[in-house]
Amino acid sequence: MSAVEPGSASAGLVERVKSILLKPSSTWDVIDAEPATIGGLYKGYVIPLALIPAVAGLIGSVVFGFGAFGITFKPSILSAVLGAAVGFGATLLGVYLLALIIDGLAPTFGGEKNRIQAFKVAAYAGTASWVAGIFEIYPPLGILGLLGLYSLFLLFKGLPRLMKTPEGKAMPYTIVVIIAALVLGIIVGAIVSPIMRMGMGSGSGLIAGAPAAGTVDIGGKSVDLAKLEAASKQMEAAAKQLENGEGPAPTNPDVLKAYLPENIAGYSRTELTSGSGGVAGMSGSQAEGAYAKGPIAFRLTIVDMGAAGALAGMAGAFNVQSSSESDDRYEKIGKVDGRMTQESYDKASKHGEYSVLVGDRFMVAAKGDGVSMDELKAAAAAVGLARLEALAKAG
Repeated sequence: MSAVEPGSASAGLVERVKSILLKPSSTWDVIDAEPATIGGLYKGYVIPLALIPAVAGLIGSVVFGFGAFGITFKPSILSAVLGAAVGFGATLLGVYLLALIIDGLAPTFGGEKNRIQAFKVAAYAGTASWVAGIFEIYPPLGILGLLGLYSLFLLFKGLPRLMKTPEGKAMPYTIVVIIAALVLGIIVGAIVSPIMRMGMGSGSGLIAGAPAAGTVDIGGKSVDLAKLEAASKQMEAAAKQLENGEGPAPTNPDVLKAYLPENIAGYSRTELTSGSGGVAGMSGSQAEGAYAKGPIAFRLTIVDMGAAGALAGMAGAFNVQSSSESDDRYEKIGKVDGRMTQESYDKASKHGEYSVLVGDRFMVAAKGDGVSMDELKAAAAAVGLARLEALAKAG
């Protein structure tokens, strides 16, 4: 019997949390051998712990508000509840998708595919980050949430044990899973963040007005219901593809390399690398080029996200736009020529990053130091975004 099962006493949950944090190696051995179900893991462990940052963040935002540059903002209770609910839902979805990534990648690194074991890893590895979420109850302590990075260590300790990966491949397996999870987190974050801010605009309530001509105003933003429905269906189809292993095969890395020009606006390509995880539908392959002009350099990357890219379709339905700026830095997210883009630039260090989602499948990203944002945008455009879109449709 698992130490944490639905309906068990709260003490069982507390003891498991303490043991995985303080004695990870021996606790992973216990977890490896004990029976479990996906539903049991969710009900008996993931949901109770994922509620910690959700509830703490809800209380912190309503009682203390959000602050920056000497300005404090307190959202309405309704919008705060919406934010907490959406964040909580995204956490549960993230655990599910992370488990699929872990399970799908296992054979690539000499491990064994086992859906239940993969869910155990995804569920228990997140313990530190969820427990650290308690600091969100008081925003000034939010920086202590970095203690949640201990979850990466838990992942490293548990992944090879439960997925039966050879010792020599444990580190690369962990690194690839982390990278895949980060890419997934960026996608989900780009979708969830605007939704969580929906209710924070002016008005008498969260939803102002009934649907008219296929649209509805939420928090002062117009949502295209037709696009939202289409995006939802696309996400559902993508999730089924990922679960059944039927997602599009990853693009051959050599094909992606061909999209990286030898020269871009006076910059010469000095390095060209590529790789493939070999898992259908989940960040299957990538190609990266390093470019230099004297001491100035940047890197240009093309990542095939497979079926996971469909998650970004939700952002289009919500007309996602975000912008923040200080004296030395700015960051913004929005649509340019119908494509979701994200850019950030630090004027002091002259470090810039620019990325664009192409065909709901490929992410093209350029980043470097000493370069201008115009140069980074030109680098991304040099890939041939229309050609990539054609490749996405063909796949």
